Parts: sequence; structure tokens; C-alpha cells
Amino acid sequence: MSKRKGLSFEEKRSRMMEIFFETKDVFQLKDLEKIAPKEKGITSISVKEVLQSLVDDTLVDTDRIGTSNYFWAFPSKALHVRKQKLEKLESQLIERTERKQSLHQRIEKAEMGRQNTEDRAALSKELEGLRQERNRLKAEVEKYKECDPEVVEEIRQLNRIAKDAANRWTDNVFTIKSWAKKKFGFEQKQIDKTFGIPEDFDYID
Repeated sequence: MSKRKGLSFEEKRSRMMEIFFETKDVFQLKDLEKIAPKEKGITSISVKEVLQSLVDDTLVDTDRIGTSNYFWAFPSKALHVRKQKLEKLESQLIERTERKQSLHQRIEKAEMGRQNTEDRAALSKELEGLRQERNRLKAEVEKYKECDPEVVEEIRQLNRIAKDAANRWTDNVFTIKSWAKKKFGFEQKQIDKTFGIPEDFDYID
């Protein structure tokens, strides 16, 4: 019986995003370290590294409330990030294609009645490098074809769900603040300062 192959890093990233998109919820690291292995097959020891890579790529948002860090990702944000990257790649592809055409013209001109020169050899080498870069960019662009405008309507519905989830968490924060004020006699400003809650913290309209 063959040994089961582990998930690649990109597969782990993709499955981690599925957790956020499917639940439309906000998590702490400890929550994800419990959920990811059970539901997505991501080892708990790699959860932190995978999560940090998604935060670094701005696919997952994070904020600190009190002494805890919270993480969330909404489909609308992910779609926007992918579209931006797709536009950048397409722009690079156009630039490389124009550069390639320019080099072709220069090589053809250089070949007219001339022997091989160092300049022509350098141009040929640069052209080959641009061909490889163009192929790489084409493959990269294909990865982002999923950002089709047809998903916009679905994203709008997901935005509503995400807003409701955010407001539920906001309601929880207000409930905890009210409890702390009654239980310990803390002033609201003291609670906000202690737990890093901004003055304009409120529900999303």
C-alpha cells in the first residue's frame, strides 16, 4: 500500500481559505488549529505558517482585540485581490509581448547582410528569456481566469452574509463590555483602552 502524499503548501492555503469562505466567521489561531486538521487535513503545526502567508498576501485580514488576534476573510476581498493581480499580470504580458516584437525587428534588421555579432547573440539570448517569461505569465494569467465578472452577484450576497457575521461579533463585544461594566464597575473608556477597542467601534451599516 502506497504512502499517502501530504498536501502541498498551495493546497493548504487554498483549503484554509475554504474555511473562511464556507463559515463567513472570524477565528483565533487556536480555533483554526483545531478546525483545519479535522475538516481540511491541514496539520495543526503548519496552520500558523499557512495563515501568516495568507495575511502577508492580504488574502486574510487580522486585527488585535485586547490580548487576542482575530482572523477573517471575505470572498469580496479575495476576489478584488485576485482581480488586481490578474490585471497586473496581463499588463506585464502585454509589455513583454511588445518587447519581444521589438527584439524580433531588431534581430531581423541585424541579420540583413551581417555575420553573427556579440550584439545579436545578446539580443537572441534576451529574446529567449522573454519567451520563457511570456510563457510563465500566460500560465499565471490562466490561474486567475476564475475571477469572472459573473460571480459579482454571488459576491454581493456573500457580502451581506459577511456583514451580518461582523455585526454579530460587534454585538458580542458590546455585550461583554456591558457585562464587565456591571460585574467589575469599569468605566466604558477604561474597558476600551484596556482591550484596544477604538472609539468609533460600531455596527456596520
